[in-house]
Amino acid sequence: MSFDKKTILSLDPWLEPFLPAIVHRHQSFTNWKNTIQDHEGGYDSFTKGFLKFGLNVREDASIVYREWAPNAREADLSPLKKDQYGVWEITLPPKSPGVCAIPHDSKLKISMILPNGERIERLPAWIKRVTQDLSVSPVYDARFWNPPPESRYVFKNKAPPKPRAVRIYEAHVGISSTEPKVATYKEFTVNVLPRIKALGYNTIQLMAVMEHAYYASFGYQVTSFFAASSRCGTPEDLKELIDTAHGLGLVVLLDVVHSHACKNVLDGLNLFDGSDHLYFHEGSKGRHELWDSRLFNYGSHEVLRFLLSNLRFWIDEYQFDGFRFDGVTSMMYTHHGIGTGFSGGYHEYFGGGVDEEGVVYLMLANDAMHTLFPNIITIAEDVSGMPLLGIPANQGGVGFDYRLSMAIPDKWIKLLKHTSDDAWEMGDIVHTLTNRRHLEKSIAYAESHDQALVGDKTIAFWLMDKEMYTNMSDLTPMTPIISRGLALHKMIRLIVHSLGGEGYLNFEGNEFGHPEWLDFPREGNGNSYHYARRQWNVVDDDLLRYKYLNNFDSAMNHVEMQYNWLDSPQAWASLKHEGDKVIVFERAGLLFVFNFHPANSFTDYRVGVDIAGEYKIVLSTDDKKYGGFDNVDVNVRFHTTPLEWNGRKNWLQVYIPSRTSIVLAKV
Repeated sequence: MSFDKKTILSLDPWLEPFLPAIVHRHQSFTNWKNTIQDHEGGYDSFTKGFLKFGLNVREDASIVYREWAPNAREADLSPLKKDQYGVWEITLPPKSPGVCAIPHDSKLKISMILPNGERIERLPAWIKRVTQDLSVSPVYDARFWNPPPESRYVFKNKAPPKPRAVRIYEAHVGISSTEPKVATYKEFTVNVLPRIKALGYNTIQLMAVMEHAYYASFGYQVTSFFAASSRCGTPEDLKELIDTAHGLGLVVLLDVVHSHACKNVLDGLNLFDGSDHLYFHEGSKGRHELWDSRLFNYGSHEVLRFLLSNLRFWIDEYQFDGFRFDGVTSMMYTHHGIGTGFSGGYHEYFGGGVDEEGVVYLMLANDAMHTLFPNIITIAEDVSGMPLLGIPANQGGVGFDYRLSMAIPDKWIKLLKHTSDDAWEMGDIVHTLTNRRHLEKSIAYAESHDQALVGDKTIAFWLMDKEMYTNMSDLTPMTPIISRGLALHKMIRLIVHSLGGEGYLNFEGNEFGHPEWLDFPREGNGNSYHYARRQWNVVDDDLLRYKYLNNFDSAMNHVEMQYNWLDSPQAWASLKHEGDKVIVFERAGLLFVFNFHPANSFTDYRVGVDIAGEYKIVLSTDDKKYGGFDNVDVNVRFHTTPLEWNGRKNWLQVYIPSRTSIVLAKV
């Protein structure tokens, strides 16, 4: 199975010197795919490992338990037998007809004796439910989750069709309450899903679902890969959340962590059978020095079974519609991105620093999931800019549907932190927003959960800081700081949404300029939940100005829904005027005009447009309902003049006030 090298070079001729490396990794991918086909019956059977391993109930109520632990000399749940591959197995007959020997929700462990005689206890690696009682111990207990038929959630709604372009609402269930506590799946279903739908998002990306030992890790220290976090409720509650989202027309993505695993021994995968190298590389190669966690051995047959089956499980069991893969940079490079700046030189992507096993695992993961579930969506969190990341594996790529444009939020933070408004470079902003790989889809975002965390600041906080505590009421004067903050918050989001990619992402609460930062309970803050929540009360208070940003976010998404700019070709920027601080571009037949000047407004400002005709304003950041001043009359019609301007065939003239954006559409 080979790919067409000419197709690769038509995408990017600069890849020619690196074709041997691309061919080599594709051959490794093909070898693994053939192995899976020849020895396991193909992707379909190989990715159903969760039906073979762990605890599975048969129709007669007998329980079959299998565990891969080749280093163990003996294993007991009750005594288990070991095969030649190091897999331990036991079948527990029913207690009575139709009744399992292990009651639903029972606690259990596997006990093993090592070659040196030491007895160890572990939680089953494929366990589907674990719980934590912090009043007793931070160590998790494994539970046998087998609810009676009447208590099992039954899915009612079909998954919506794959969106033409994703407008993603990134959310964390635990922080989704106004109260200082861990919110539940049920609360999210009732209180947050309707908000997401009303805002015009079509995709939810759920963080911190895979069970993790430490709440403050934001879900990135996974202990049990097949267990949904019990902090927020039961597996049935999570199924109801996803099913309800589907009923609202929302697709749901899981933030999947296959880049590393928590180093916990008693309730994690680390040293599972007493050896250092079961699921992970041994020694320093199997440890991430910054994350203090274990690194998977992607070259191991059984590890591939575990990880690929893990992806399949979340789709089969919970009906997730795809994945955002965390830490892809760490997976693709032997240096894991630590202390490495990426210059964009192609030698960095195909040289000795590349972890081919990690890249090939991602190729297999994308290929397997897209083969089995053609409508799923996969997103890569990669800071390196790896070429071909968004090209299918069978065409020589890694196979993701989208990559996150991680340079965009960094640019805004840099500008807001270090550069006065009158020194912003329009050309630099446009370059950052349009500098993406041809025919590889990108998801643009102004900020994500990273910028919301303690130690950083959200865009709203950079813009308005302490005045958010005193001047966000309509009963107080509109101060220069709040006026600037509201205006730029909207403009930044609109230009990122319309110019920055083929998808858009917003982190929960940032759409309305959520005050304060995000900080999980920990020793350093007295284990407080005060900052580990979302203050919906401020956006729901009609006297506060947060509602204006919320209204604008909804309007922006709904205009995109109508005109489809995200799945249109990249925009044409006809003007980047450094003196006027004006940016003009066209996309999807719309004309976008941005005036970032802190003081100057322009009357009869001439802008180029390719398509002749009559135009109207379909969105203005200056609208009163978005916290603007209503200086732009949205009822005015604009007529083109058939003379070339800024490389476009026609021009028209607009009034564009200071710190205002307008979007025009043909009547």
